[in-house]
Amino acid sequence: MGTCVSVGIIGLGHVGAHVANSLMLQGIADELLLCDIASGDEDNSRKLAAEVQDLSDSLAFCSHNVRIESCGEDYAALASCDVVVNAAGKVRLAAQDRDGELFYTTDTARRFIPVLARAGFSGVWVTVANPCDVVATQIWKLGGFDPRRVIGTGTQLDSARFRHVLSRETGIDQHSVGAYMLGEHGATQFACWSQVNFGGKPLAELEREEPARFSLDRPALEDAARRGGYVAMAGKMCTEYAVANAAARLVRAVVSNEHAVLACSTLMDGVYGEEGLFCSVPCVVGGSGVEALMVPDLTGPEQAAFHASCAHIRENLGRVGLV
Repeated sequence: MGTCVSVGIIGLGHVGAHVANSLMLQGIADELLLCDIASGDEDNSRKLAAEVQDLSDSLAFCSHNVRIESCGEDYAALASCDVVVNAAGKVRLAAQDRDGELFYTTDTARRFIPVLARAGFSGVWVTVANPCDVVATQIWKLGGFDPRRVIGTGTQLDSARFRHVLSRETGIDQHSVGAYMLGEHGATQFACWSQVNFGGKPLAELEREEPARFSLDRPALEDAARRGGYVAMAGKMCTEYAVANAAARLVRAVVSNEHAVLACSTLMDGVYGEEGLFCSVPCVVGGSGVEALMVPDLTGPEQAAFHASCAHIRENLGRVGLV
């Protein structure tokens, strides 16, 4: 990375604006280049100007200075960024499930993926837009980018929700819980129960030693992790804080070259026999994007769940002509 960390954000709706704010407050970016679509049935140009004004005003309260620039629909202006975050979506279409945005987000992405490819963008993509795995696959296929430099936020947030409910049930701090939701960032994701541990001690051992504390209602907790976003959706018709921080976490892992292990969506290249699409497994994330996959040894039912997730992603890819 250069001495000036430059991050581009496409889409300044609920999530994109919070990504920008989180990057500022955490001191992750030195420069933010912000784009949004100015045509169609919504006046996003006014929204973009408003967000730039509001973010700029908040700099007085930040410990880290950031240059903020509105780039309108000039996506090529983001070509020199270290990371480009794709948050272009329409959240109200996802009121029932994440597939609701399928045609909107993929149609929108076709407007900027080729532009950045032609402009020579060689940084790392972090894509949030849903269905996350489909859009990540589209960025790779349509732009011809190195697939390891395309990262979907995937089940990173779902894994955080899973650790939260495990913490709530056991009283163990969530930062000491090792647990992942894997597969699609959607209804077919699944809890990788075989790998759950508390401070490195497997759940299976703790269930034998302290059954009163660690004999958990697995289906209920898995469903709580899977459906957590819809608690927020039911009350305010969007999710914004947590997913924005999940994206910011990935950006930090890239620009700081952390080699952090995070559950995120990456290209399947023979993982459990799957290939040609993006799906979530634990990944080592650093300056070059996804540097390695930490593929867990799944049980038979877990492998079946993973294949079901991939089948659903592949079905959606077919619906938008990407297979």
